[in-house]
Formats: sequence, structure tokens, C-alpha cells
Amino acid sequence: MNNPAAGSALRHYAIVTAAYWGFTLTDGALRMLVLLHFHGLGFNSLEIAFLFLFYEFFGIVTNLTGGWLGARFGLRLTLWSGLLLQVLALLMLLPVSGDWPRLLSITYVMLAQALSGIAKDLTKMSSKSAIRTVLPDDDASDSSRLFRWVAILTGSKNALKGVGFFLGAVLLQLFGFGGAVASMAAALALVFCGTLDLPRQLGRMKRKPPFTAMWSTSSAINRISAARFFLFGARDVWFVVALPVFLETDLGWTYSEVGAFLALWVIGYGLVQSATPSLRRLWGDGLAPGARASLFWTRLLSCIPLFIVIGLVVGRHSGPTLMLGLGGFGLVLAINSSIHSYLVLAYSDHETVSLDVGFYYMANAAGRLLGTLLSGLLFLWGGLISCLIASFAMVVTSSLISRVLPEPRHRSDPAAGTA
Repeated sequence: MNNPAAGSALRHYAIVTAAYWGFTLTDGALRMLVLLHFHGLGFNSLEIAFLFLFYEFFGIVTNLTGGWLGARFGLRLTLWSGLLLQVLALLMLLPVSGDWPRLLSITYVMLAQALSGIAKDLTKMSSKSAIRTVLPDDDASDSSRLFRWVAILTGSKNALKGVGFFLGAVLLQLFGFGGAVASMAAALALVFCGTLDLPRQLGRMKRKPPFTAMWSTSSAINRISAARFFLFGARDVWFVVALPVFLETDLGWTYSEVGAFLALWVIGYGLVQSATPSLRRLWGDGLAPGARASLFWTRLLSCIPLFIVIGLVVGRHSGPTLMLGLGGFGLVLAINSSIHSYLVLAYSDHETVSLDVGFYYMANAAGRLLGTLLSGLLFLWGGLISCLIASFAMVVTSSLISRVLPEPRHRSDPAAGTA
């Protein structure tokens, strides 16, 4: 750790992480801006879901091709591309007006959100792949240390995305839609300037991978990707559209109250992700997690949507029931997500990490796309309860896939891998 190469690697990791944090603030704020602004203009839940359709769809395409681009041309290029495309997406939204015809508004915002979706997943893939490439060798080879680094980056990102939700609601209330997106574009341009010092070779493979290499041939990567698909579909089926619209229309919350609650939920989610290694040590497992840990937490998660549904159906106090249930869902999901984020790196080779991470987050984006569409459609059809029932079905499917996950190489003890 006390050598120039190690110091340079950690400095590059700090630059990548800071850029990811800055991007995440704008990403969370933009999502809340679009959702609240267009709901205020009278868009229904399905129309709002369509605004995010290209955001999630192009996330699938970007993760699939972005890993290949990062391996072939370096992670610096993909990170720069992500930051600049987000600035462009924000600037595109400046002329949007409530006077536009509804179809024009939906189409135009979908195109801007497509750029934002590409930007988000280029930046995320670059940042998470960089952990494996810029950390000193002793950290990358030590499974427990790698787990901690992954948990810190992933958890802090989600905490800041929660701050972004609140920031978006506040900016909308203070400056309006145009003023909010203009200020975020300027701030992100400054973040980009801070990444100009990154090395050109960051994450680039010595052997140029063919285009077909973007498809994973690892059964472990394929299985963890499938489990991730259903896990994050189970979250977004109620979180993306149904929950904020329910809070505003059924419970009568203001924009700032909706933004504050979603922010606190995501911040808490991120803090639990960051603390997962410490929590595991508290209950006596100092090793990095194995496949059985993921299975345990997925099974536990499947109980929570059913608890919320029963509480909403038979109870009189829907607000407290919903808050308690969603808090439990966030806690368990955060631990499981942190374990997933570690396992995909544990299953990956150092040389092909950006390809494996890109494929894994392609599945994540596909699950979010499915969840987003179902969130708007099911809420329009059967309200929040129908979204929670769909969430239960998706978590159960994820748990069935988790049963066949292999143990990573560090879990040599057959008794290891417990919760």
C-alpha cells in the first residue's frame, strides 16, 4: 500500500468514485423532476411509465455493449461518454413546456431519457468495473476487502441517489423544471472536468475482445444475472411509478413530502448496503458472503410484500402499514443487493471484469424495464396492491434461481455461506 503505484491506483479510484457520486445526484434528481412535473401536468401513471421506457431499454443495450467498449477502449472513455451524454440529456429538457401537445411531450422526453439511460449505465459500469482494476493487488485478491470496497461504492451511490430524489423535488419547487435541469447540467459539466486526469489504459484488456464476447459464457454470471433481473423488477414494480403517485393521490402528500420520503428510503437503503460487511461481522461471519447468503435474504424478502398487502387489505391505517413494510423491504433488499454486487465480481476474472459486469447490469436494467412498465400498468389496473403482488411473484422467482448459484472460490468451507 505504501508505494507510488498503489497511491496512484487509489487516487484514480477516488476520482472515479467522486464522478459516480456527482452523476448519481443528477440521475436521482432528474427522475424525481420528470415524475413530479409531468404528474402535475395531468399525466396518468401509465403515461409517466412510458417517459422512463427508453431510459430503461437503452440501459439494457448500453450495459451489454458498454462492457465490451470498456474492455476494448478503456473505462476512461466510457466514463467520459456517460458524463457528457447526461449533460446533453439535461440540456435537451430545457425547452420542454406544459403547452406542448401530450404526444410530442411524451416522445421528446422519452428521447432525452434514452440519452440519460445510456449515460447512467455507461457511468455505472465504468465505476463498478474500475474497483477491480484500480485497487491494489492485495485488496483485489482479498475477498473480504473487495466485499467492503464494493459495499462502500454501491451503498454510497444509492444514498446519494436518495439525496438526488429530495434535491429534484426541492429544485422543482424553487426554480421550476427548466431552472432545475439547467443548474444540474452546469454542475455535472464541472464533475466531468475533474476526470480528465484518469489514465487512458484504465480497464482496457491487453487482448482486444471480439464483439461476441459481450455475451457471457459463464454459468455463474448467467445465474446471478437472472436472479438480479427478477430482484430489481420486484423493487421497481412498486417503486418507480406506483408508490409516488399513491402517496400524492391517495395519501394527499405534497411534492416535497413525496420527494423527502423516497429520498430517505433510498438513503437508508444505501447506508445499509455500505454497512453490510460490518453487519455480517456482528452476527459472526467475517468472510465475504456466498451463494447461500443470497438465497437466505431473497427468501426473507419474499415475505414482505405479502405482509404489506395483508396490512393494506385488512387494516385501517394504510400509511403506517406501508411505511413499516417498505422500510423492511428496503433493509432486506439492501443486504441482498450488496451481496449480489460482490458475487458478480467474485465470479469474474480480472481480465474480463468489464464484460461480466456489463452483462450483469444488462440483466439489472432489463428487470427495471419490466418493473417500470408493470408499475404504471398494474397501478392503473389494480392500484398499489396489484404492484405488490407482482413484486412477491418476482422475488419468489429470484429465490428459485438463487438456489442454483455456485459458491465463489473463497468459500471453500462447505458449511460457509450462511446468512
